[in-house]
Amino acid sequence: MTACVETAVQDASLPFATVRSQVTVPLRFPDGYSTTADVLTFRGLADGKEHLLLALGQWEQTLLTHDVPLVRLHSECMTGDVFGSQRCDCGPQLREAVEEIAAAGGFLLYLRQEGRGIGLYSKLDAYALQDTGLDTYDANLALGHGEDERDYTAAAQMLGALGATSIRLLSNNPDKADQLTALGIDVAEQVPTGVYLSPANHSYLAAKRDRTAHTLELSRADVGHVPPVPGGTIPSHDEMLSRIDGLVPRLRERAEETERLRRLPESTMTDLKESGVFRILAPLELGGYGMGAETYAEVIRRLARGCASTAWTAGHLIEHVWMLARWPRQVQDEVFAGGPAPLAAATGAPVGSARKVPGGFSVSGHWSFASGVMHAEWALLAVQSDGVRLQCLVPVAELELLDAWHTAGLRGTGSNDLRAVDLFVPQHRAMDWALLSAADNPGSRIHPDPMIHTPMATLLNLVAPAAALGAAEYAVEVFREKMLVRKVKNTVDNRQADSPLAQARFSQAYGTAATARLHWREALSIVSSSLERQPSGLTDDERAKYRLSLALSGEAAEEAVRLAVSGSGGNAHRLSHPLQRIQRDVNVLLNHPTLSRDPILEQAGRGLLSLGFTVPSF
Repeated sequence: MTACVETAVQDASLPFATVRSQVTVPLRFPDGYSTTADVLTFRGLADGKEHLLLALGQWEQTLLTHDVPLVRLHSECMTGDVFGSQRCDCGPQLREAVEEIAAAGGFLLYLRQEGRGIGLYSKLDAYALQDTGLDTYDANLALGHGEDERDYTAAAQMLGALGATSIRLLSNNPDKADQLTALGIDVAEQVPTGVYLSPANHSYLAAKRDRTAHTLELSRADVGHVPPVPGGTIPSHDEMLSRIDGLVPRLRERAEETERLRRLPESTMTDLKESGVFRILAPLELGGYGMGAETYAEVIRRLARGCASTAWTAGHLIEHVWMLARWPRQVQDEVFAGGPAPLAAATGAPVGSARKVPGGFSVSGHWSFASGVMHAEWALLAVQSDGVRLQCLVPVAELELLDAWHTAGLRGTGSNDLRAVDLFVPQHRAMDWALLSAADNPGSRIHPDPMIHTPMATLLNLVAPAAALGAAEYAVEVFREKMLVRKVKNTVDNRQADSPLAQARFSQAYGTAATARLHWREALSIVSSSLERQPSGLTDDERAKYRLSLALSGEAAEEAVRLAVSGSGGNAHRLSHPLQRIQRDVNVLLNHPTLSRDPILEQAGRGLLSLGFTVPSF
């Protein structure tokens, strides 16, 4: 037994309890986080239950130096802690508490008080009553129980046995602080936990806020429900991709019209909205799907199998919803007032200028490549003010839209120019770019969704490679179909596929597309690994490998398209043929900065050799 435990004093007002055992247990959570806990058991607890105390971090040093330990009283929740139930927030709170306490030094008391003290079976019975319309407290009362039957006498005994008579309490529940104080434990500070919102627990959290004064900030004052989503539920990753696959034939039929319009047809925008595409990265609290980088990238890739211009436009509009969710609450209340997927364009080239004026900024500039602007209500503009880069949020209606997008490829994206002269932007709609793009951004203080807590660069580099890969896979598919029916002049073969040389050419195109796919998946695996330990983001070594893998994927995709086109004869160059459009689109994609070969190879080499990047934004 440690010295601090042996000499601990017990508050005289509590029944005496002693430590009966202490054992070290390594912990590892499903998201990869790991730490070590000293698990203590006790004799003489008032209720006779087998409660546990997990001592975490430098807890002994904290007690010896008379510092105030961070403590959480966590009531057992089998459904949430073990099975990940979304009807409560217990599992995420437990995970958060272990990491927070391990960092600060303190104790997590795991109390055997299932269902706010009514037991597991009764809690499940209460769930059934909640499904009929009762809230979590009225359901308990209907079963003949109290609203909350938990008693924290044993918790106070456990803390007293260690001499921890003054604590910082990690909890949103004022009753815990009140009971501990009455039992002689000084609560020096009550530290709120995060708000772990899901469509299944919104009314549960609202009831805790409204009926028992839990310190919970939900979406708005009128939060009685999570905004509805298509079909009433959030789609799974596979369900979302199935919706996209269903759109691909229609996108192929409209590809020529999309080019002619130099923007997405309204029918395509309607399809995208109805499929929920623009909600993919929107936070759950705002009625979005709260999905991750893998789903986002796969959606772009599969859209590009139908139309690269659609994939590019949709990819950026999805991404910009995610960017808006990183702003402070005042801006979010404004832009998300009309629904969970406000559409915004974003452009940073070239950077405009901003001059400080009363109440905000006077902004001027001429911005190019505003992808999505033809369908957007808002524009995110990069400006410079006194040496600081800002992002300004401006209604598109207040900007001059210049018809400048006349290109060989990606013609259907409508990535036109924007211009403003001395445009007033209110102070609250101008933010430091470094703050918005960081893992610790204003939105990360509002939403628990993991993607909001990641550096912005994680997604900014994904659109072009995903679109190039999907387009290349489409090209190989078209090449295969043509080979099986096409008769080649000046040969004795009935069809191109009967020629050994053509067979070799097809296998080379197929294999090159597979190489692009492998590089792309390698990049996604690097991102997924970094998200498990968020918000730390990518290390320099990982960033180098990530950008290199995406660049090599894009290069291989371009080569696969070239092989498919060169083996498809003169007809492939008719404007009505999809291969010529795919080739033009991919050529433009490979000139985007996120796939620009030379600077990426240079900076990736520096990162892999631990020389440091000379381009900070890499």
